[in-house]
Amino acid sequence: MGDLSQLLQAASDFSHFPGAQSDDSAREFLSRFPLTLIINALQTKLDVPDLENTLVACLEKLFNTKLGASLIPQYMPFVQVGLQAESQAVRSLSCKTVSHLLENIDNDDKVAASACLIKDFNIYPLLLDCIIKGDEQVAAVATDAIKKLAGFPEGMEIIFPSGKVGETDLELIASQCSSLGRVRVLALVVKLFSVSRSAASTVYSLNILQLLEAELRNTDDTLVTLSVLELLYELAAIEHSTEFLSKTSLYQLLSSIISNNSVESILRSRAIMICGRLVPKDIIHSFTDEPCVKAVIASIDGRLQSLDPSDIDECETALESLGHIGSSTQGATYLLSGSSPAARHVINAAFERQGPQSHGKQLAALHALGNISGETRSKNNIILKAEAEENLRRLIYETAARSSKLTPSGLFLSVMQQDAEIRLAVYRMLSGLVARSWCLMEICSKDDIINRVTNPIIETTKIGMEARYNCCKAIYQTLTLSDSVSAFTDAYTKLEKAVKMGPYLVKSHGEPQPVVESAKRF
Repeated sequence: MGDLSQLLQAASDFSHFPGAQSDDSAREFLSRFPLTLIINALQTKLDVPDLENTLVACLEKLFNTKLGASLIPQYMPFVQVGLQAESQAVRSLSCKTVSHLLENIDNDDKVAASACLIKDFNIYPLLLDCIIKGDEQVAAVATDAIKKLAGFPEGMEIIFPSGKVGETDLELIASQCSSLGRVRVLALVVKLFSVSRSAASTVYSLNILQLLEAELRNTDDTLVTLSVLELLYELAAIEHSTEFLSKTSLYQLLSSIISNNSVESILRSRAIMICGRLVPKDIIHSFTDEPCVKAVIASIDGRLQSLDPSDIDECETALESLGHIGSSTQGATYLLSGSSPAARHVINAAFERQGPQSHGKQLAALHALGNISGETRSKNNIILKAEAEENLRRLIYETAARSSKLTPSGLFLSVMQQDAEIRLAVYRMLSGLVARSWCLMEICSKDDIINRVTNPIIETTKIGMEARYNCCKAIYQTLTLSDSVSAFTDAYTKLEKAVKMGPYLVKSHGEPQPVVESAKRF
């Protein structure tokens, strides 16, 4: 093998080069040390310090170049052996090599050739074995390689063959491995689901989502259940997830976890957050029955009603979730429907003051009320159905009547006088509420509110200035289109001037003046 020290030194220099290596650098390196030589040195397991780590890092850099990736098909036996190696570093290298092979496919012929190589060398089952038996890093890179494979129709045929094969049947594999292995298999399912709508459809049609449902039904192992909820939270963020998740029993399972007082608080909180992420999607109402969505909201409502005052974190999570649900027109309508709307918790928490410990709760409620009132919706979708609008008005007036402020305008002013974080949420809330004529009258009738939203120096941060300006602009635009302009001419003038000034303009300062002082003598 020649002088091994020269190889190690050159490999170290190559792997530690900052940034990606070029094809020219890779070509020059391989002209001195052929790939076969490097692989043989790695496989001989010589007792040389840092030999394995140095050569693995070098090969990773090599295969990350176009030149190196083009050589991978010639060295698939090495990849196959590496996926079964005892060394986690070599396993990780082999998984990454598969990814590099798939990343450099630029035509249909290469797709077919790569798929053929992966079949011939039995790569997919070996990647699955790395997910289940490898360490955390190996499992992550193996999952990434399979996700890249799923990006091609030929790859999906390898992952989900027409006939179930034991060594690649995810359902069977999950049933036979440890709890950690099951969680990793479920993580792979989520990654495959995210690849495309077509891949998600395949996952759904093969009933693989029932693996998630099965784990949620068993809440005995808190760590496993929490891990599954984390995966479900990730799944809920996928654009096409609602279409398929709404056809499962996941909504009912989440509702049961939220309503279950015997499970850990962290599990309920995570289930509440998932519902908050899933329900707002307008597409959900095309696939999910209304009673199912209302049952989710009712479970959160019931939980808020039974919460102990000391459960502040869970309360904040529930209020944030209601805010997310209320960001859509239909979600806000659901929250404000019925004789005892779920939104009452949001409105009560937004205006109650119970000391510093409730700051986060009030902040979450104000932001939630901003969403429900329509701050995040388009102008045409801010106003809700008659029943929902009446309940919104009634709840705010009833809350004001129970307080020392007596009127909504008094409530608005009281929260506007709090810290910058609270004020930011109040600006958002008023930007949505002001679209209602009753709220416009409350705001414009209170000079202190108008003075605050038109004051360009009251906020000192960029986000605060923009929120104040957007609130001011929303009030101005609503007042301009209303029949009440003549009744509030002073307020209208202030608003108009503030809107023209923009969000960042501050009060003009006088010109600097020279100061004449007597000389200081020593």
